[in-house]
Amino acid sequence: MKKQIQRNIDKDFEPKTWTFAGDDYTIVDKIDLDIDIFRRVGKIADELGVKVFAVGGFVRDYYLGIPDHDYDFTVIGDSLEFAKAVAFRFKSKAVLFERFRTAMVPIGDLNLEFVGTRKEKYKEHSRKPIVTQGSFMDDLKRRDFTVNAMAMCINEGHYGEIIDQFGGLRDLADGRLITPLDPRTTYIDDPLRMMRAARFAAQLGFEIEQKSFDAIAETKDRIKIISQERISDEFLKMMRAPKPSVGLKILYQTGLLEIIFPDLHRLGGVDEVEDNGKIYSHKDVFFHTLQVVDNLSEVTDNVWLRFAALMHDIAKSVTKKFIPGVGFSFHGHEELGARRMKKIFRDMKFPMEHLEYVEKLVRLHQRPMVLVDEGVTDSAVRRLAFQAGAALEDLFKLCKADITTKNAANQARYLKNYDVVAQKVLDVQEKDKLREFQSPVRGEEIMELCEIKPSRAVGYIKTQIEEAILDGLLPNEYEEAKIFFLNNKDKWLNEARELGYIR
Repeated sequence: MKKQIQRNIDKDFEPKTWTFAGDDYTIVDKIDLDIDIFRRVGKIADELGVKVFAVGGFVRDYYLGIPDHDYDFTVIGDSLEFAKAVAFRFKSKAVLFERFRTAMVPIGDLNLEFVGTRKEKYKEHSRKPIVTQGSFMDDLKRRDFTVNAMAMCINEGHYGEIIDQFGGLRDLADGRLITPLDPRTTYIDDPLRMMRAARFAAQLGFEIEQKSFDAIAETKDRIKIISQERISDEFLKMMRAPKPSVGLKILYQTGLLEIIFPDLHRLGGVDEVEDNGKIYSHKDVFFHTLQVVDNLSEVTDNVWLRFAALMHDIAKSVTKKFIPGVGFSFHGHEELGARRMKKIFRDMKFPMEHLEYVEKLVRLHQRPMVLVDEGVTDSAVRRLAFQAGAALEDLFKLCKADITTKNAANQARYLKNYDVVAQKVLDVQEKDKLREFQSPVRGEEIMELCEIKPSRAVGYIKTQIEEAILDGLLPNEYEEAKIFFLNNKDKWLNEARELGYIR
């Protein structure tokens, strides 16, 4: 399917050849792009007698009409010394990565990255590439896809000229991801490119060339040499895409998902059981999950809410049970799924500050449905508001996204029921001040009045007060809660002693 390139390519521009450093390069276009930072960096390059090109995603995104905030430059010459010169002129400081011949120069809100022309290759069992000096042609060849292998010169004599050795502009218009070299070579040299293929397909809505797709399936085991941090970074970028399911499906179909995220891969497939002449089956949980993620992605950019959607049924593969005469059951999958989040976060090396939020949403994603089915009691509403806390509105977004029925009437009915429940829960949350709710009588006061030291008994007593508020026995107010505490503290202390909470 043809992609709409935002800018009309100059139809009158005659492709020409530019020869330098022993190689011939094809100039396919010249763009009228007056970016001040390019002009100024180009002027420094001219003064120092080096050629500099804007490379990678900048050229691709320019033609797609996507704004860029960071710029990558390839320097034909000493990239580190050039970066130092740029930093000096802009009164900044270059951050050098000498081993990779790379430097970063922050200028205001921009980050400029300067890389020397290079070759990269991974040893069979190494996670770190071997970087050697190469020609500009080597630098373009090592790029992952043709749409990322275009370059724009920023030197004065050739400013705005687009070098396109591998048909990147054509593939951009066709919406195709094709590697500059044989795809097996491209993926073996840097296996992370397999993840990038799935990510770009999701981000840009592009199709992976069949030969390239097959090469990912053939070389998928090479991903094991890549660090988990880099894999997870690509995974989260894919989860931020407009339609994450595109990339997730590619990971599943190529076998990559089984390696990088086995828990998620195990959700795929449908079991069928014959019982008393009747065939029982359940929906494919993996593809249901993809639909939920896409539904949610239409209403939020919050990547951790999207990830919670990806995880909401993660434990169904291990809680699945067939009940004769009834069908398949996944009892307790929400609680078990929440408990598995810590291990998943550690395995994926995700930032742990998002763990509690994801755990909460996975644990509670069935609760609003229970309220719909069983009726909305004040006590049940208070408990859900208390347990969800600040994540309550996100929980209802997840619940609505979880409605994947194709029956329009059923879908409308479920959504309406959710709206009724959601509004009542939100009203109770505000009225009873249950957002970030805790016992009005704090632990320090409990210890002082009960003459006990820090122990599990303090938590036990606080829980009794909180439960009474959630059951509607007293309002969420300090004075009433303290009177309730004083009237019951001796009983609770005895219970705490019997439970072994006080030594």
